[in-house]
Amino acid sequence: MTKPAGPAVSPPDLAGRMREQAAACEVMGSPLYARLLEATAADLEAEGPSWAVLRGKVVDTPLRFMAAMHRLVLTGLAPDLAAHYPSAGGQAAGDAWPAFRRALVARRDEIRALLDLACQTNEVGRSAALLGGFLVVVAETGLPLALAEIGASAGLNLRWDRYRYETVGSAWGDPESPVRFADTFLDGHPQFDVRTKVRERRGCDLAPLDPASPEDRLTLRSSVWADQVERLRRLEAALEVAARVLAVVERTEATEWLSRRLADTRPGNATVVFHSIVEVYLSPEQRARIRELLEDAGSRATRTSPLAWLRFEHAWDSELGLECEVTLTTWPGGERRVLATALPHGPPVHWLGPM
Repeated sequence: MTKPAGPAVSPPDLAGRMREQAAACEVMGSPLYARLLEATAADLEAEGPSWAVLRGKVVDTPLRFMAAMHRLVLTGLAPDLAAHYPSAGGQAAGDAWPAFRRALVARRDEIRALLDLACQTNEVGRSAALLGGFLVVVAETGLPLALAEIGASAGLNLRWDRYRYETVGSAWGDPESPVRFADTFLDGHPQFDVRTKVRERRGCDLAPLDPASPEDRLTLRSSVWADQVERLRRLEAALEVAARVLAVVERTEATEWLSRRLADTRPGNATVVFHSIVEVYLSPEQRARIRELLEDAGSRATRTSPLAWLRFEHAWDSELGLECEVTLTTWPGGERRVLATALPHGPPVHWLGPM
C-alpha cells in the first residue's frame, strides 16, 4: 500500500518521528534499523548531513527514508554501508552509522531523488494473519472465494492460498510452495481440514506494482528492513509464486473501485473484501465510505452469495500502536468477530477464533 505524501517537517519534528520508528523497529526485531534511526534523529537535531538530505522533502514516514538508503545498497551505490546490511551479504554487527553517514554525504542528490518514491510495502507475512479468516469463511459457507483486496500493492497477498503454513504438529497449504511459514500460530490455530477454491483474485491500489517488473521488484525489496533476511526470502518466494498465479490489481482509488466491485454479487461464490495495514493510509471519509459500501452490500447478501469483510489492522490502544487485530464481519447477519492478533508483519499469530 502506498502512503500519500504529507507536508515537509522541521528537524526536531522529524527527529521525533525517527525515534518513534526506532522504538517500533526494536520491538519488531530490527536492531539495525533501530540504531540507525536513533543516530539519524540525533544527527537531525544537530542539523548534520541527514538534514541536508531531508531538508524541504516530504518524508511522510521514516521508512521512506530507510527504503531510499536500502535501495542505494541494493544497487551497489553504497558499498561501505552494504557491509552492514545482511540483505546485501553484510553483517549487522558493529556500528553502521559512520558508513550510513558517509553515504548521506556522498550520495545526497541520489537519496533526495529516491525520497520522491513512495515506500511501497507488500508484506507477505500478513497472509499468515489473514489465513484463519479465509478458512472460517470457507468452513461456514462451503463456497469458493472471490477475493477483493484494498491496497493490494503487487497482489502478493492475493495468492495466500498458494503458500504453506506450518505450526506444531499441523500444517495447511501447498507442501511444495516456496513460501513457507514455520511456527505460524501460537495458542492454537484455525481449523485446517478445510479445502479452499479461489475463483477470482482482484484488488486495487493507488500505485500498484508489477511483480514481473525488475524495477518494481527492487522497490519491494528496498521496503523490507535490511536485517530481516527471512522477510526478504519470503518476498522472493512470493514473487516466484506470482509469476504463475494470476491476480489483477487496478490502479484506482479504493472507494470508487469497491463501489464497482460490490455491484456484482458473484452468485455461487463467497466474496471476501480484505485489507491489511491499510486504514492508516486512508482518510476518515474513505474509511467511513468503505464501511457504508460494505454494510449496504451486506444487506443484500444471501446464503448463495455471501459477503465477508476481513481486515488486519492496528489496534491503536496497544503498546506503541503496534498490535494488530484480525477482524471478520460476515453477511447475511453482519456478525463481527476478532479472530487473532499479531504484529504488523504477521507471524507469529495469536489465534483467538474457532479451532
